[in-house]
Amino acid sequence: MNFYFDPLDERCRSQRGAIARGSEITFRLYCYESGEGNFSAEACSLVFYTDEGETHTFPMQKTGDCFSLTLRFHEVGLFFYYFTLENGTCLGRGRLRRAEICKKPESWQVTVFDEAFTTPEWFKGGVMYQIFPDRFAKEGDYPIAPHKILRSDWGGQPTFRPNQFGKVLNNDFFGGNLNGICSKLEYLAELSVSTIYLNPIFEAYSNHRYDTGDYMKIDALLGTEEDFSALCKEGAKKGIRIVLDGVFNHTGEDSRYFNKYGRYESLGAYQSKNSPYSNWYTFRSFPDSYESWWGIETLPAINEQEPSYQEFIFGENGVLKTWLGRGASGYRLDVADELPGSFLQGLRAAVKEKNPEALIIGEVWEDASNKISYEVRRQYLQGYELDSVMNYPLKDAIINFVRTGSTAQLLETIAMLLDNYPKAVVDCLMNSLSTHDTPRILTVLGGKELATKEEMSIEKMSEEERALAKTKLRMAATLQYTLPGVPCLFYGDEVGVEGYMDPFCRACFPWNDIDESLRAFFVRLGEIRTKIVPEVFKDGDYRQLFADAACLVFERRKKSQTAVIWCNNSSVTYTLKAEGTYFELIGKKTLKAPFTLPAYSYGILIKQ
Repeated sequence: MNFYFDPLDERCRSQRGAIARGSEITFRLYCYESGEGNFSAEACSLVFYTDEGETHTFPMQKTGDCFSLTLRFHEVGLFFYYFTLENGTCLGRGRLRRAEICKKPESWQVTVFDEAFTTPEWFKGGVMYQIFPDRFAKEGDYPIAPHKILRSDWGGQPTFRPNQFGKVLNNDFFGGNLNGICSKLEYLAELSVSTIYLNPIFEAYSNHRYDTGDYMKIDALLGTEEDFSALCKEGAKKGIRIVLDGVFNHTGEDSRYFNKYGRYESLGAYQSKNSPYSNWYTFRSFPDSYESWWGIETLPAINEQEPSYQEFIFGENGVLKTWLGRGASGYRLDVADELPGSFLQGLRAAVKEKNPEALIIGEVWEDASNKISYEVRRQYLQGYELDSVMNYPLKDAIINFVRTGSTAQLLETIAMLLDNYPKAVVDCLMNSLSTHDTPRILTVLGGKELATKEEMSIEKMSEEERALAKTKLRMAATLQYTLPGVPCLFYGDEVGVEGYMDPFCRACFPWNDIDESLRAFFVRLGEIRTKIVPEVFKDGDYRQLFADAACLVFERRKKSQTAVIWCNNSSVTYTLKAEGTYFELIGKKTLKAPFTLPAYSYGILIKQ
């Protein structure tokens, strides 16, 4: 006897994905005779358990060709399950989350979220654009502090070598600013950008600005509070919102709050135990030994449970509400997995009180539905903390598929996201191919892996290598723009910027050397996504139509509107069996069914 259970098949689970509290699920495990089977089953049970060690075994009812059981979920949280037969055989989660016989079963998961949980509608279906503010665009000149170095060679290589004391100071600046971003809003609108995510813009010592110096001030080199408000207002005219980087796990040592070098007029925690900020930090031995982020002494770690810090961040006149009031539409939270759950809950309450439609996206690199961080199971997606997360699992899976030609990791990742995440979260996933923390996608697809920053500083692709990498990028971007979630372009990826790890991935935007053909491709993807079939890519359902080792065909459907997407990363030609006439949106070609999917091809089809 063989068995079939797939949690993404509604014949097996009446509701797929995460569910709202109070919902019912009917589980059906199908069984059928096989000439190779050497046992039969007359009884089957569903075994449920929780992290707290609570386990329940529910007998299932045999009806025709399946065992079935209906359960209602009354509590928010994670529930894990597998099946057992009367002879002791266990059925657990196998490849593509389908049932497999195993001695020690891998469990499936039911994520139950608060029934009142929603995510911002305005974000869904759009295009996000990530900007490293110092390197995107410059308009006008602003004063620079004496300890910072202003570069005059826009497009030069960022400084990466340590100084005579062995430290990389990250204090060289190219002068990109808020007015520069504002001057490029028309360029971004052509890409169908609806959300700009800005890496930190608050006063800081370094060019990356993750070492916050003053949460209440725009860094002077970027502009003023008025410049920020103007960017938000001008962006809104083009349908573009601004999301800020929220860095609340640590500050800079050179900050108003720690003030290690006495540059600020405030009494910092480093200077005195009587500082109003003293309890924000944890000193092992005052003042020179203190907790810091990943042991980096320039980034003293914050005690997020300190009431005065929480009031500073969450309060009516605090950081979150102040910048929302000045025009921001939400926050991307740096190192969300290092922020306590209670802090994230307080943050969400404050943000949503100020603006219920504000966006909260967390930096989480793994499956965010069940991550364990510092021995604690996190609850990011259950309705009380985040709206959604950066989708690093999908990023890695797309890159793996495009580089290797194997669909295995991509299919597993898509199945995991659809099975474990609430749909409201899936529709808001931040789908990147590059970020400020990872090498540029074009460089990754070029295939050369280097060991040292000295090598990275001089390596460039040949024209042949670059052409091949661009071909692969087009396939990767087709998936990025059509799979569930919101594509996020890292500034310059659309014009072929190269670069290995930080700081090489943070190069200046090459305004005088734009790859127009590549940019045109991203312009077209944006049009398809936001103008031609917008409802499909906003929150349409995902359904896999075909997949083998190297080819994936899927559809996005909402009501009567459907788009069919294929990526064939092999030398084999496939025939797509269909009826009628279709229009391929990227190449703008009419195709009569049935038609072939050429080797190493991709496309987006709508029926005419």
